[in-house]
Amino acid sequence: MSTQWETLPYRHVLTLPTEPSAVRTVRETAEQVLVEWGIGLRHRAVDPALLILAELVTNSVRHAAALSPTVTVIYAAGPDCLAFAVHDRHPYQPSLYAPPAGTGGGGLGTVMELVLGLGGTVVVRADADSQGKSVWITLPL
Repeated sequence: MSTQWETLPYRHVLTLPTEPSAVRTVRETAEQVLVEWGIGLRHRAVDPALLILAELVTNSVRHAAALSPTVTVIYAAGPDCLAFAVHDRHPYQPSLYAPPAGTGGGGLGTVMELVLGLGGTVVVRADADSQGKSVWITLPL
């Protein structure tokens, strides 16, 4: 599986207001670009990818909107890899393996189960100014 974003031939970037309607738009856009890129919507990685995207954008809407008026999604793909990132301008970086006490943490737990179950990767990267972050996902095709 390729993990070098620069080598992935297909890319699409979408920036939306950090509000609930963003979740639907991100999913619909993902379906459109995947079809344009020749990745069938019945591919085994697509449904989990759509669920992961929805969960990550929902987290930005719920937890980052006060500090981040927009959320950006980067979609990318290559012959053997589907990749995407969800970016907001809230400085908190969630733990991917242990949810904070009292937060439930179910959504990121689900993300981790899906990604690892498919043999993918998850990385949280802080912005250079530490005032935002991106959650980067790669899934094999």
